Amino acid sequence: MSNIIPLKRRKQVLKSLKKTIVNHKESILDALTKDYSKPHFESLSSEYNLVLNELDYTLKNIDNLCRDERVSPSLMNFPSRSKIKRLPYGKVLLIGPWNYPFQLIFSPLIGAIAAGNTVVVKPSELSEHTSNICEKIINISFEKEEVSCRLGGVEVARELLAQRWDYIFFTGSVKVGKIVAKAAAENLCPVTLELGGKNPCIVTKDADLKLSAKRITWGKFTNNGQTCIAPDYLLVDNSIKEKLTQYIQESIEEFYGVNPQQNKDYSRIINRSNFERLRDMTKGSTVLYGGTFNETDHYISPTLIEGPELDHPLMLEEIFGPILPIYGYDDISEVREFIGKFEAPLAFYLFSSKTRWAEKYMSSFSYGGGSINDVMAHFINSKLPFGGKGHSGLGAYHGKHSIRTFQHESALTTKSTWLDIPLRYPPYSNKEKLMSSIMRLFG
Repeated sequence: MSNIIPLKRRKQVLKSLKKTIVNHKESILDALTKDYSKPHFESLSSEYNLVLNELDYTLKNIDNLCRDERVSPSLMNFPSRSKIKRLPYGKVLLIGPWNYPFQLIFSPLIGAIAAGNTVVVKPSELSEHTSNICEKIINISFEKEEVSCRLGGVEVARELLAQRWDYIFFTGSVKVGKIVAKAAAENLCPVTLELGGKNPCIVTKDADLKLSAKRITWGKFTNNGQTCIAPDYLLVDNSIKEKLTQYIQESIEEFYGVNPQQNKDYSRIINRSNFERLRDMTKGSTVLYGGTFNETDHYISPTLIEGPELDHPLMLEEIFGPILPIYGYDDISEVREFIGKFEAPLAFYLFSSKTRWAEKYMSSFSYGGGSINDVMAHFINSKLPFGGKGHSGLGAYHGKHSIRTFQHESALTTKSTWLDIPLRYPPYSNKEKLMSSIMRLFG
């Protein structure tokens, strides 16, 4: 596999990819439904259309984003020219997740190809039907020397990680992210890690409670809570906690009815092991609403939990399911201490009518990205970088940031030969003062 795809060819294959995706639209939507009963509307809005938008943006801007950038030369190098060359890393390994198995394969793949890299893609074995359609689309759109797809489970991932790569892009859990980072470190390979965390959602007493409840409900229970940037727990002013909880219940029933199991707009948990993990997490907790489990079709109802102790299983790791703990606070000063007990989250949300205060307040926390008076809104804007910090991730992508992620910025200076200033050459006697003066003036 060669390491660089020429720019002209990148445009060709990205156009081919778009055509192939459009031609397989129904197969993509059906595969997502087969994997975990994902409704077509959610598949369109959170997977299919986002990928097409990323393709359109990339094709429109690829020339500009891959162009060398001229910079002012140093006078110490006179006469010369200097530029930043935007070069591909080379061979990229892309490991995708199961929760958004189409979008989170193709969005980074588009950036990697646009930057000129060759890529090996490893989709998740848990979302089998979507992984199969991803492989088919890749095989139609690219030559194997450009992009190849490896299906399989843990053993395939281990085999791939044991090889030497120029860049690794991984989306998944913190636990596996550490394994990927360790494998990459063996060869000093740069990585992007898109992970997750305990995403806080704060609701102040001056917030629009009905609208806040509707947006929180949508963000938490879309994709059955299997979203890395979904609110993981609520921190609500005690004076409005009961009312907000009631509004969330009403929003759940407005969206999914009194029996969400019968509603085609409500997804399922991906597999039995994740179903059992979530069911076991709720043991010993106080259920305010929901709490219904059906092992046969991996159904978990939208569930609200009275905030448990911090050593409860619900608070020891990212929930990644349709279970929402709700905590009350009496003073906003309590919130900082509470959030500080966890690692920096991937997402941070705050609902308040005082938006200037909210922005200032959020700027004092560490997090990957966030939204005020909504959830997940920052993810949709391709002009914004998407990524985590610390345990929630490393690096960012989307839009121009996707291409930049997969580019190495290489410095290049071209010196002229018609003039060669002798100052730098030995012997150095009587040159120190002149050299220091020139460095201060022109360095």
